Amino acid sequence: MSDLPPLGVYVHWPYCARICPYCDFNVVRDRRQAEQAALADAIVADLTAQRAMTGPRRLVSVFLGGGTPSLMDPAWAARIVEAAKALWTPDEAVEVSLEANPTDAEAGRFAAFRDAGVNRLSLGLQSFDDAALTFLGRNHDAGQARRAAEVAAATFPRLSVDLIYALPGQTPAAWREQLAAVIALGAEHVSPYQLTIEAGTAFDRAVRRGAFTPPDDAVGEALYDMTQVTLEAAGFEAYEVSNHARGEAARSRHNLVYWRGQDYVGAGPGAHGRLTLDGVRTATTARAGVADYIRAVADAETGFEAEPLTAIEAAEERILMGLRTFEGVGWEELAALRMEPSSAVVRGLVDQGLLADDAARLRATAAGRLVLDGVTRALIVR
Repeated sequence: MSDLPPLGVYVHWPYCARICPYCDFNVVRDRRQAEQAALADAIVADLTAQRAMTGPRRLVSVFLGGGTPSLMDPAWAARIVEAAKALWTPDEAVEVSLEANPTDAEAGRFAAFRDAGVNRLSLGLQSFDDAALTFLGRNHDAGQARRAAEVAAATFPRLSVDLIYALPGQTPAAWREQLAAVIALGAEHVSPYQLTIEAGTAFDRAVRRGAFTPPDDAVGEALYDMTQVTLEAAGFEAYEVSNHARGEAARSRHNLVYWRGQDYVGAGPGAHGRLTLDGVRTATTARAGVADYIRAVADAETGFEAEPLTAIEAAEERILMGLRTFEGVGWEELAALRMEPSSAVVRGLVDQGLLADDAARLRATAAGRLVLDGVTRALIVR
């Protein structure tokens, strides 16, 4: 089995009890059970059709994301997980993750999801400050967040928590208190994300009408630095720009599939995938609408459209994804760009202290990860 190429499976469950004002994902308000049951059926059918395309593979991860997949019937989650494990050969340490919100109602269902095969919970705490949670449009308070984290830690073998920082008026001292509260929970994985104002979101409209002003770059940098210092002192390794783990075993196997340029199947409305078909890196994009996706699977067995990537596009994508990690990208993967350690653009970024002087891999330094968008633009914009 170890000779089979690795494969991840991403399943998008788009339903949410409430749409957060910062969210630009493909989400819809929670709807009737009949539609959700039909979607679960379509996802299983889509996975089955994609197995015929991928051939035998070693399944290293299944990620139930969204949306809020913890709102789904645990029996549907079990069916989807069981289908993935039957279609591909599960790795001995296959990771099955579920995204969840810390409402008491969902926390009470954690045991059912564990029994459905989930062994890693990604808990969207976002903050332990009630005012911040209200600003972020969350439907839980700090007390619920702590209770859910305690139940999750006792229920699942692995727990990851998400936080959002760089809120209006947030200081490094206040952010340090948030990090300390998360560390005290005992989670082995923390994903702190800087608030980004995405076009078309409710927050975007609020900023444009002057309802609030996001922190400037200097404040964002100070908060980022506080993140690194605080989590590193607590034994967390920043193995990716926004992901910190206590040891190698605690890293997200599924996210590493993305960042290492491995193949992954995408199923569910709006899901993206990356598959190597007949030696060509191919991007898949599922129909975004729930009804459209269900109909497409019924009509054509799969709910996505495929687009082959050129060798240059695939190499550029490796830079975009791989530079986010501390391990970077092997130079051999960038052959289509004719990029090597002696390339002028590489040497220039090395001299600025933004790239490591590494003969084996293209790697960003700690300073480079702080301005990663600019580094990647310099490397791939011609």
